[in-house]
Amino acid sequence: MIRDTSAQDKMLGNTPGQTRKRWIWFGVAAVAAVGVLSLLSAWRGVGHSVNVSRLHIEPVTRGTLVRDAIVNGRVVAAISPTLFATSNGLVTLKVNAGEAVKKGQVVAVVDSPDLADEVKRAQSSYEQLQAEVAHQGLLAKKQKLAARSEADQAEIERVAAERTLQRIQNAGELGVVGKIEYMKAQDAVKTADVRARHAQQAAELENEDVGIELKTKQSEMEQQRLLLASLQRKVDELQLRAPVDGVIGTLAVTNHSAIVANAAIMTVVDLSMLEVELDVPESYLTDLGLGLKVEMTIGDVKADGKLSAISPEVVKNQVLARVRFAGAQPSGLRQSQRVTARLLIEDKPNVLMVARGPFVESEGGHFAYVVENGEAVRKPIQIGATSVSQVEIVNGLKQGDKVVIAGTDTFENAARVSINN
Repeated sequence: MIRDTSAQDKMLGNTPGQTRKRWIWFGVAAVAAVGVLSLLSAWRGVGHSVNVSRLHIEPVTRGTLVRDAIVNGRVVAAISPTLFATSNGLVTLKVNAGEAVKKGQVVAVVDSPDLADEVKRAQSSYEQLQAEVAHQGLLAKKQKLAARSEADQAEIERVAAERTLQRIQNAGELGVVGKIEYMKAQDAVKTADVRARHAQQAAELENEDVGIELKTKQSEMEQQRLLLASLQRKVDELQLRAPVDGVIGTLAVTNHSAIVANAAIMTVVDLSMLEVELDVPESYLTDLGLGLKVEMTIGDVKADGKLSAISPEVVKNQVLARVRFAGAQPSGLRQSQRVTARLLIEDKPNVLMVARGPFVESEGGHFAYVVENGEAVRKPIQIGATSVSQVEIVNGLKQGDKVVIAGTDTFENAARVSINN
């Protein structure tokens, strides 16, 4: 039988000194825990300590906030007409891109065989109608002459019948002519009178008829003449002339190439009148309006202007707007120069505002750090209108508050941050 070691175990009791030491250790641990908790509480209240030199602090003020926007643009020509072909054909360029031209100078010629053939056909038809009008004029004269001759003959016969009646009447008074012959003579006079009257009316109607026919032919000839003149203008327009003094801009075709009607050939740029074309973000579209004031910086030149045109299209979240210079155009400007422009959208008087800084974007405009007793305290705010340099404060701050507008990137949304000098 194997014996265990139970006989070697001995029960030990707690001495008074050991119990006292144990309670002392419990007390030290409790004090340490209280210290740690207090430190944690302090750490939660003031999460960071930042030197004031790393912060940008601005006071809340009251005044007039100017809503504005900074956009970019370029100097463009106010007048830059594009020349188009009026007919199919082959184009011959008379100038090169960038070449200076004068108003009325021929810059390109289009050779259009189709249009030339059409002009020849119209010319032939016009000449044929001219001949027909001349022939109709001769026929009208002949018909008028025949009608007049017949009317005159009827009138002669009427006069002769009256004379015969007069002779018979005179003879009847002498008893030489019988009553029957006298009555026949009267009937002859009446018949001649009616025939003469009808012949006269027929001559007048014939004159009107031939006049209408002649006028119809003349109208056809005039219509053909207008058509020929229109075609001739098209032929003349095949010689493209510069509409303004300027320089040749973009050439849309190459020399001696085939083009179709209404195809763009080139642009002529008038450099004497310049404007500014701005790329405005779509978010400002509802704020834009004709006549809006604009401050521009073109290199070292400062200039003022007003919006003169706004494109109805939105391309790549941008809206094109044209600005016309207020007053005289600055000297020394060149096309395509870069421009920085400030759009003066609105004036808001008597509002609380603070300088704009990164805190607007980093806090989403909902919180701001206010300096109080050497600490930056995070407070909820509500912002309103914004400009390039100022932000309107609607709620959460008062005039005189000092706001950390830059340097809060290391605060990590702490409720309080200690500021050291």
